[in-house]
Amino acid sequence: MTLAIVLAAGSSAAGLTTASGEPLADRLADQLRRAGASEVRFAATLDELAALADAATGPLLVTGTDLVAHAAVLRHLATSPVGPTVALVLGDPAVPGRTAVREERGQVVDAGPLDALDGDATGVFGGALRVGVDDLPTLAAAARAAAVGARPVAAPVGPVGDVSPLPSTGGAGHDDPGSAVDRLVAGLAALGTLIFAQRVRLLVAHRVEDAPGLVAAEAAVTSVDEDRAELRLSVKERDDFFSTYFVSTWSPYVVRLAARLRLTPTGVTVISVLFALGAAVLFGVGGRLALVSGAVLLYLGFVLDCVDGQLARYTRHFSAWGGWLDTMADRAKEYLVYAGLGFGVSHAGLGNGWALAIAAMTLQTVRHMTDTWYGALHDEAARRPRTTAGASGGIGDRLNAASTRVQADTGSVSYWLKRTVVFPIGERWALIALTVALFNPLVSLIAVLVWGGLAFAYTGALRTLRARWMWVPVLDTVDATLHRDDGPLARRLPVVRPMGPLTLAVIAALGPAALLVAALLGDAPNGLRWAVPVALLVLLAGGLGAGAAHNGPLDWLVPAALRAAEYLFAIAVGVVGGAPGWLIFGYVFVLTVHHYDLTARLEKRQAAPPLHAATLGWDGRSVLLALLAIAGVVSIGMATLGAYLLVVFVVSVVLAWFVRPARGARASAAPVGAGGVAPR
Repeated sequence: MTLAIVLAAGSSAAGLTTASGEPLADRLADQLRRAGASEVRFAATLDELAALADAATGPLLVTGTDLVAHAAVLRHLATSPVGPTVALVLGDPAVPGRTAVREERGQVVDAGPLDALDGDATGVFGGALRVGVDDLPTLAAAARAAAVGARPVAAPVGPVGDVSPLPSTGGAGHDDPGSAVDRLVAGLAALGTLIFAQRVRLLVAHRVEDAPGLVAAEAAVTSVDEDRAELRLSVKERDDFFSTYFVSTWSPYVVRLAARLRLTPTGVTVISVLFALGAAVLFGVGGRLALVSGAVLLYLGFVLDCVDGQLARYTRHFSAWGGWLDTMADRAKEYLVYAGLGFGVSHAGLGNGWALAIAAMTLQTVRHMTDTWYGALHDEAARRPRTTAGASGGIGDRLNAASTRVQADTGSVSYWLKRTVVFPIGERWALIALTVALFNPLVSLIAVLVWGGLAFAYTGALRTLRARWMWVPVLDTVDATLHRDDGPLARRLPVVRPMGPLTLAVIAALGPAALLVAALLGDAPNGLRWAVPVALLVLLAGGLGAGAAHNGPLDWLVPAALRAAEYLFAIAVGVVGGAPGWLIFGYVFVLTVHHYDLTARLEKRQAAPPLHAATLGWDGRSVLLALLAIAGVVSIGMATLGAYLLVVFVVSVVLAWFVRPARGARASAAPVGAGGVAPR
């Protein structure tokens, strides 16, 4: 249930009447109901709002009485998937009494009077926000502080912080001018609440102070077709070159058709997986007609991959399950295509296609791990004061400034080059489709590896320089053991602090890499079984940093380095043990699924999978593989271990997304007996 509160305190627009004759506050209340609020309450003071926040059991929608907007603006705010607490941000000029905001990477990192932001304001608060359940105590604290003219101050310990009285020469809030809702969001930000920004883009929203302003704002709202704007808003504001010019130019028509057919975003995701699977099969079959047909299916599958997200934004059907499934499906589709290409190369006698497919999958997964953690690093840096984000000057500072300039120059050649050179998914699928249709699967896999490798080197070098400049630890802000994927052995190894976890993780990858090179170059890989324990010992060096602080400027690379180490060891053991290429590919594919699950949970701010301990950790799985190699049963053992991990993953998914939520729903719906305990 979502409670909406219209806060009238301190607003000069409280008595305004719309063109239809109804009070503006009443129209806002009706729009809030249409936006999904189950109940709408009016609060005359901030103390009333604080009391409502104390009693609320679900998210709160809070607006002032001066907002004139499309109803879709409030619906988008109420259903925004970016985070639990979201504020409406407008591009209107700042005026006295309004709260200005500074946002980075979609987060409101500062909010207050315009002069307090030292010219760094990127917008103004739009007079409406949604507050998640976990942030309600902080909202109540901010409301009470604003009610007595105090400035909230984040406390070092505790979830809601403290308040410090402002020096005042008049009544409450005299030195903190502006409407109550403006003071409220500024206080919420001051208490360290993670607030995300919601922009209106093609829709209209304005805050008004008088009757002429109301008339002008209503005219602006009327001039924009709400449904047409929502359809255009379903397309990402900033997408990659191929997606922007070869997909999004016509995908909204597919979105409208899907909505009329009552397809769900999850249903479209499933269809896109089937298209990718069909393309993979055709790539494996070979022949010019099959390859061209597969390329067409791959393109259409990518279109549907874009449509599922656009349909979710158009219909406002968001869910944690849908977001997780979309992330996992994207990777599964891509790697199925690699498998089809690899089989096609081997089937046509063009070379060892499975080796190329395994290399492409490994490279892409390690790249994605660095992407995930660099994004987390950037988000953490945005939330911190600039004075602590790193020393000013230096190459990192210049790179950061240059990147900001390029990103701001939307549509320029440099802008598109920057977005394309990193080899995003649209460009990868386009390259695969073109090279397969014009040449063959071998050329396609080589092209993916070459461009992917160059992109990895480019992004890795620049991000390393920028990260050293920012000097913001991120891995120590989460459960490092979980995201390192440490098993019981790694957790029990002694800690070697002087070398640091990243150095140890890189060393861990060198042993398996050397074994793999020796196995690939040697005439008798099976004769290297004696070297497997040696490579394992080097690999386990990565566990010596498990208990150390991960607060170095480059320690965000640790998960990617450990993924590379485990994959290289598994591939090397498979080659030494004579396992077929498709089996090695399948085993590494299962590992990538497990690791993408962890990164998807990180991005969705979710806890560990229910059966995470049963996956044994990177160290436990590697020890088992080494024992299988020594025993000479690598193929059977790898197939068994891979099947076991896949079963654990599937059961974990069922428990996490279906069984546990169903149990929770039944528990919350159970009648409560005496003493507040549900009867048995």
